[in-house]
Amino acid sequence: MGLWQSYRMRLRRRRAKVRAFRKHFALRPVVDRTAGIRPGDVLLFSTLRDEHIRLPYFLRYYRNLGISHFLIVDNDSTDGGAEYLAAQEDVSLWTTKSSYKRARFGVDWLNWLLQKYGHGHWTLVVDADEFFIYPFCDTRPIRALTDWLDTSQVRSFGAMLLDMYPKGRIDAVPYQAGQDPMEIAAWFDPGNYVIEKNRLYGNLWIQGGPRARVFFPDNPKKAPALNKTPLVRWDRRYAYESSTHMLLPRGLNLTYDEWGGEKTSGILLHAKFLDTFTAKATEELTRRQHYSASVEYKAYAEVVRHNAELWCKWSERYINWRQLEILGLMSKGNWA
Repeated sequence: MGLWQSYRMRLRRRRAKVRAFRKHFALRPVVDRTAGIRPGDVLLFSTLRDEHIRLPYFLRYYRNLGISHFLIVDNDSTDGGAEYLAAQEDVSLWTTKSSYKRARFGVDWLNWLLQKYGHGHWTLVVDADEFFIYPFCDTRPIRALTDWLDTSQVRSFGAMLLDMYPKGRIDAVPYQAGQDPMEIAAWFDPGNYVIEKNRLYGNLWIQGGPRARVFFPDNPKKAPALNKTPLVRWDRRYAYESSTHMLLPRGLNLTYDEWGGEKTSGILLHAKFLDTFTAKATEELTRRQHYSASVEYKAYAEVVRHNAELWCKWSERYINWRQLEILGLMSKGNWA
């Protein structure tokens, strides 16, 4: 990278941190238990709205994985989710009525919380419908992974978003609070992914899966990005630039081996497509708080209106992380 590009990256990072400072005034603490955070704790950060039905399993899943504390921004929920979270002893909660879009889709809020509370910790940034999978996650807690990453002097860990869906209509089976969503959304696309390198930020840009296949068949370049860097050994100098797709400094985006080898990587199982999806898509289309004039939600609403099925003859039923590694969707790298 030349001097001019390096300067531009520093300027963008500074701008992101200034935005985070400005936008944090919109956050109102509901319950702040961060005094209980201990050195070495792995922290989870999330922004959500009206996800009460998902929260019992979401919290249980990540507690079992080894998350010590949850730092959550509630964006004006009306379904009782904020009250539920406030009652959890390992949750610190902030609320805001401000625009999700004007906070760069929640990135500004989370950058502020990460800067204030994440420094020196391994931090995991996920949505309420994302479930982090990594090598040996069935037998090793997340601290085993972060300890190995520390030993290997690795600061960031990449994971591809893998869209999960049911066989049949996505609204055929009602989801129950506390249920593992993968009991319903048990299928995924094993291939159908396109990867290219973002020359400016250095990250890989991944698209494809059922959202490209079903919602954007004529223009798959408009499909949502699936590359994420959700797990980072946070430093207050860092900042997310675009959701968890890109980080600054740009070196944090190099979660892959440029020379053809394999670095350890994971998966975010994305349980978006449950029976709650139709109502959620309609609401978000009305609110218009998402990227690019909510073009993604326009496509969702149009397709679901005619055919609410994502399963196809090439779909594969999810078994475990080893299956995903065999398919080349994640890798244990040299972690034995």
